[in-house]
Amino acid sequence: MIGMNMLRSRRSGRYPLVCLLLLALLGTTTAATASATPTPAPARTPATATSPATGPAGTRAAEAAARWGERRLDEVAFLTTHNAFTNYEDSRWSSVNQAESVRHQLDNGVRGLSLDTHWYERSTWLCVISFGSDCYPSDVYLCHGDCKTFAGATYALPRQSFHGTMQTVVDFLAAHPQEVVTVFLEDYVSPEQLQQSLGRVRGLPELLFRPDDWHVRQQGWPKVADLVTAGKRLLVFSDRSDREHLGVMYDRSWTVSNYWSLGDMGNDLACVSRWADVPLDRQEPGFRRLFTMSHHRNVPTVLTAALDNGSKLRHRIAEQCRKATGGRTPNYVSVDFHRLSDSSGHTPASIVAELNAGP
Repeated sequence: MIGMNMLRSRRSGRYPLVCLLLLALLGTTTAATASATPTPAPARTPATATSPATGPAGTRAAEAAARWGERRLDEVAFLTTHNAFTNYEDSRWSSVNQAESVRHQLDNGVRGLSLDTHWYERSTWLCVISFGSDCYPSDVYLCHGDCKTFAGATYALPRQSFHGTMQTVVDFLAAHPQEVVTVFLEDYVSPEQLQQSLGRVRGLPELLFRPDDWHVRQQGWPKVADLVTAGKRLLVFSDRSDREHLGVMYDRSWTVSNYWSLGDMGNDLACVSRWADVPLDRQEPGFRRLFTMSHHRNVPTVLTAALDNGSKLRHRIAEQCRKATGGRTPNYVSVDFHRLSDSSGHTPASIVAELNAGP
């Protein structure tokens, strides 16, 4: 015991010296860090604000003008993917509309995404029978029908949360400051559920375009370059009318749209309105609706998409939809398996590029 007490005494005698040395080192490190960290710059006005992603506002404006010219939003075409979330990469779907993940679709030129939002209530039973692989909290998810019925068909594992997919979109826009993306929702959730989900998407409010702030009804759609310069590069539409306070536009108020299906055989090429009360050639004073064109069959397959996505699509735009809309070309061209085409040399991406090149 005496030996142990002497040992403890010797150790305790060294502690104050060690502590003093550590405190001295900590103070030196803190001072060095403080001197190396720049003082935060004061807030700047939008005209002079800078960020690592976009650079000075004047530079952004010049780059936007060079990229987009004087074209308004209703004068630009965007490649769009039908049921963008049903793909082989984001989850284990047994039947898909696209081959690539949402992020890879964006990386490969897609600028419009259609998503189906559903509410999923947490199920202990599904968690148990899946041996722990389907233990998800209640939330808004991307499902193709009921979120509990058929794994791989009406929903897929891992479950795809709506806010997670929207975060993918926002992260893409943050990395590509000249791009504009539009999301179309087939919406089966309440405004409160949608708001709660959108509220978790970091950086979304700064990007979200709100048409009333830009007086679109009175002045028409803004130039794309102006949207890019202002940073309002994300548009969201829903087929529900009670969520415009969230910045989510009601599609029947802001767009015209053709009936979505080419039929089982892919030969229903007539361009007729999706909504009986909103004709494709609708005219409104000082305002022109965006034209969303769907071009896909009832059941998606790789073979039928390859047959439909080339010369058939190009011919339908020129001979059917342009006439039905009073001479307009589509702003959004929505297809299945967007990278597939026939042997004509025309692809959905090249057709959209041709539309943007003008006559």
